[in-house]
Amino acid sequence: MPRAKKRSGRGGQPGNVQPFSDEDSSIETLSHCSSLSERTSAAEEAGETEEMAQEDFQYKLKVYIDSTVDKSAKTRQGALDGLKTAMATKILYEFISERRMTITDSIERCLKKGKGVEQCAAASLACLLCIQLGSGIESEEVFKTLKPVFKTILNDGAANIQARQACATSLGLCTLVAEDDIMDVYATMECFESLFTHSYVREDGSRPSVNPQTTQLHTNALLSWALLLTICTGSHIRAIAQKHLAKLPRLLENDDVNMRIAAGETIALLFELIRDVDPEFDYDDWEQLCEQLNALATDCNKHRAKTDKRKQRSVFRDVLKAVEEGDFQSETIRFATERMVIDSWVKKRTYDAFREFVGSGMNYHLQANEFIRDVFELGPPMLIDSAALKAMKSSRLERHLYNAAAFKARTKARNKFRDKRVDVGEF
Repeated sequence: MPRAKKRSGRGGQPGNVQPFSDEDSSIETLSHCSSLSERTSAAEEAGETEEMAQEDFQYKLKVYIDSTVDKSAKTRQGALDGLKTAMATKILYEFISERRMTITDSIERCLKKGKGVEQCAAASLACLLCIQLGSGIESEEVFKTLKPVFKTILNDGAANIQARQACATSLGLCTLVAEDDIMDVYATMECFESLFTHSYVREDGSRPSVNPQTTQLHTNALLSWALLLTICTGSHIRAIAQKHLAKLPRLLENDDVNMRIAAGETIALLFELIRDVDPEFDYDDWEQLCEQLNALATDCNKHRAKTDKRKQRSVFRDVLKAVEEGDFQSETIRFATERMVIDSWVKKRTYDAFREFVGSGMNYHLQANEFIRDVFELGPPMLIDSAALKAMKSSRLERHLYNAAAFKARTKARNKFRDKRVDVGEF
């Protein structure tokens, strides 16, 4: 505010005091209006920028969708990959639901007419499409169109082996998300059984000769079968345990580390499910199975790669605990301000199946995807603005001090149990 000026009148008497002139008032008003208009225009510009970015993003998606029917295989492949990346990292329900049949037709065409890598990309895109649409009529319509194509490729021995592997994985997750009839779920499980049982040891004790690519196909089929096992009824779980629990341990002798791990995790999952159905369940060859699992948990064979042995030992320690004690080594997944505890083999198999397709976008989908939150019983999405999220985070200095204190305490605790290398002399 400008200072008021005093003016002298006649006879030295003080004149009328004016707090500010009309000109000063107009200047200040203009100043306030100018600053307000600047802030408003900045907000409008930010909104316009965001809106333009959204329009550009949707335009790119439309170009990708149109390019899935291009004559060039390379262009189709790039379009499928672009759509996969977008669906894995963003929630696009409204945009996709309006174009779901167009995208479904493109996926079907790429599966039927494409080759190898293109078929794999189309199969993965089908899963992401179902994840985006969630469990409902829309995803059911998509799956009814694609399920026959998946099964045709999966059962075709002359089809590309990589395409068959991808279809084995995608068919399992799409069935979990979009299948509306439990009898159809059982039929799909039988389709998977017809594949991975070819890796079972024969009745005469001989092992089938299977090449690595086919072994990977059988592994994918086994994991998808285990995924659908998580939604089976109690009576069906009893029937499956009676049919497969005696044969699955023979897959632990397989030369492929991925098959051994898949078989071990499936055995742990099956034990968890059957014990929930029948707490008094008793397995005849329990001691022999525990010995076999313990051997894999402490495997020291020199002919196996160090990374394979390390991965195998870590998994089978948990599998052994599951079979012997019914325990599960829980794991906490943190995303934004929330956390989810994976405390069972059922939840682990489900989480791993979704993460295989969503990848690095899994935390974002756990935070914002209503369907995935419903699967893991996380409730409706929590809406937290960026300012509140920033306020909740600890400062860099606080994190550094906490980590330093934790490191010091951990070192002290370990030193108590470490060998001090005391020389005890020779015997």
